[in-house]
Amino acid sequence: MNDRIVFEDVSKFYGEILGVNRVNLSIPPGVTSLVGPNGSGKTTLMNLMTGLVRPTRGRMRVLDYDPGEPEKLFKILGYSTQFDSFPKGLTGFQFVYSYLRLGGSDSQNAEQLAWRAIERVNLTDAATRNVAAYSKGMRQRIRLAQALCHNPRVLVLDEPLNGLDPLARAEMIALFRSVAADGCYVIISSHILHEVDAISDQVILLSNGYVVAEGQIHSVRDEIREHPAQILIRCDRPRHLAAKMMESEHTIEVRIHNDGRGLLIKTRDADRFYLMLNHIALNGIEIESVAPADDDVNSVYEYLIGNEEVVR
Repeated sequence: MNDRIVFEDVSKFYGEILGVNRVNLSIPPGVTSLVGPNGSGKTTLMNLMTGLVRPTRGRMRVLDYDPGEPEKLFKILGYSTQFDSFPKGLTGFQFVYSYLRLGGSDSQNAEQLAWRAIERVNLTDAATRNVAAYSKGMRQRIRLAQALCHNPRVLVLDEPLNGLDPLARAEMIALFRSVAADGCYVIISSHILHEVDAISDQVILLSNGYVVAEGQIHSVRDEIREHPAQILIRCDRPRHLAAKMMESEHTIEVRIHNDGRGLLIKTRDADRFYLMLNHIALNGIEIESVAPADDDVNSVYEYLIGNEEVVR
């Protein structure tokens, strides 16, 4: 029995456009993060392992399953995409329940599993509301509940922390670690480098469709500590938050958005910044969203892997 997710010389081209090329991986249980800027191949790699696209060449196995047999594969795999789209008119509970029914669960079992998954993502109070009325973070969590509801052995999550406030991020990271501790294979894509080291058992770095590094990278945080990170925050009292952030010796610069509803912060230590932000969120400032500034994430990534040309 194969206990790994295996890619053997896998390439995927969309016409003349490269998705990924010459990928050789053997992914063990635990949390594995796929890291890279937009366009690096993270989503293509996830779509390949979930059978949503087929490789141009090469071979894959997800444990003992062929991704080309989705009816079998999705019995043991859960997938939460980055796309924010839902069937019209469904409540959160109905969204999860209908997935279980389509997967073959009887009504009683589907109901029990649906409520259990919704509880795990802390969305019980909103489960009977229409998904169309959910915030971005709530929609992210109900998608995660659907991916988790049938207790999969493999959990594939494309940018699962996008749109979550700091407290919800901490809850979700704890959930990923809990699921992995039960023996699940948790595959997460991210371009938020400071979170990767805390979440992951191993990291796979991608650049322009190629795997440029993989393994247990415990030194990621130390390698980027001196490289400033820029973070965008939307909140109800940005000037008050800016004043609080400037009290930290690790804050380099703070700029208020033109619309007065958020700010851009440049910091030397993203870990300390997020710990401080969690404390502030618990003390009265309503934080709507936290996200890396894309240009800076790409520059940090380039800093991490260097400017050497990828050998092809």
